[in-house]
Amino acid sequence: MRVGIVGAGITGLTLTHALAERGVDSVTYEASDEAGGVIDTRVVDGHVLEVGPQRLRLTDQLEAMVDSLDLRDDLVEADDSLPLYVYADGKLRVVPRSLSAFLRTDLFSWSAKLRVFAEPLTDDAKPDETVAELFTRKFGREAYKNLVEPILGGTFGSNPAEMPVKHSLEGVMKLEQRRGNLLVPAAKRLLGPGESPPPASFDDGLQALPQAIADAHDDRIRLEAPVDAIREAGEEVVVETADGEVEHFDEVVVTTPAGETANLLEETAPESADALRDLTYNPLVLVHLVSDVDASGFGYQVRRDEPLRTLGVSWNASLFDRDGVYTAFFGGMDDAEILEKDETEIGQIAVEEFERVMDADAEVLHVEKMPSAFPAYDTSWSALDDVDLPEGIHLATNYTARMGIPSRVREANSLAKQFAEERP
Repeated sequence: MRVGIVGAGITGLTLTHALAERGVDSVTYEASDEAGGVIDTRVVDGHVLEVGPQRLRLTDQLEAMVDSLDLRDDLVEADDSLPLYVYADGKLRVVPRSLSAFLRTDLFSWSAKLRVFAEPLTDDAKPDETVAELFTRKFGREAYKNLVEPILGGTFGSNPAEMPVKHSLEGVMKLEQRRGNLLVPAAKRLLGPGESPPPASFDDGLQALPQAIADAHDDRIRLEAPVDAIREAGEEVVVETADGEVEHFDEVVVTTPAGETANLLEETAPESADALRDLTYNPLVLVHLVSDVDASGFGYQVRRDEPLRTLGVSWNASLFDRDGVYTAFFGGMDDAEILEKDETEIGQIAVEEFERVMDADAEVLHVEKMPSAFPAYDTSWSALDDVDLPEGIHLATNYTARMGIPSRVREANSLAKQFAEERP
């Protein structure tokens, strides 16, 4: 068994690590000169900034990988009981995480609270309904508008009214099928101690994880080795690099964004390549701010009808003692125009809106534009139904499965286990 891996982001790196642990031969190709993909930590004026995911959830699989890479001493765990806020009607309002907090919260009216408890009487989720339709029907308009829409919409940078459930919330559908409703498992997750893995990072930022994997397996990873094409060759799969190198594998796993993947598969699966090119990605702008404000919590998401362009702000200063650092997010499906503004103007918007919400001064540390940051999970993703790849070629990506570091690690480990079991 010999496995080729295209892309040294966290999915490709985890697969590399998991195959090495199982004694399966592999080669990982990365076009850039650095491993990590969207996980990108930088130091600006002495401040640790995440230009990508702001944190991870320390699942069992991630914890095992951290220990196998001797990163335990560098691990920083945040307090999962810290509050998360939604900015609504000109005020930060706490997202309730207990029954008593739910009853006390001013995020919902009393009629909206009572409507939430009627969820078990509603019909099951339908794959073709939108996220907005599902949660409005399940929990009521006010709960959707004040909680679900800003949390999910802000996280995905998408309008939930444009996101079909089958593409963005497959896990929710499966959860409902197992439990019979969504209210009970949602309440258990909120009210039950220790239900969620803790949020975590590392002393020097998240990039410590992919860098440790790359260092541990540098004999398997080829940096500055862009792949030009992937094609069938009998029972094997051929990977051809830009410098003309050709290698044969039993299995090839592609972890790159949809557009790049389409180019690689043009020769061997042209119809699938065309389908992948139809997928929509959302733009994102990150503005890293520094402020002396004494704020404790995860941060806040902004309700969509507020007169702000900010989608949300992560309070890394509070979570990981990041010396006054706050990360503000802009863009998304409904505000792609912000990419056209220069960084100075974007920074001014970020500061003004942060000061309006937090009532505290802030300064800009860094502005990062990401024209194609992450999948939109909108109606364009129906094109995935037309993706049919030859045997031996696999996709392991955030557009064929879930986003987030734990999901990427889980998918990579699953593939590694499959390949190891199939080994002659």
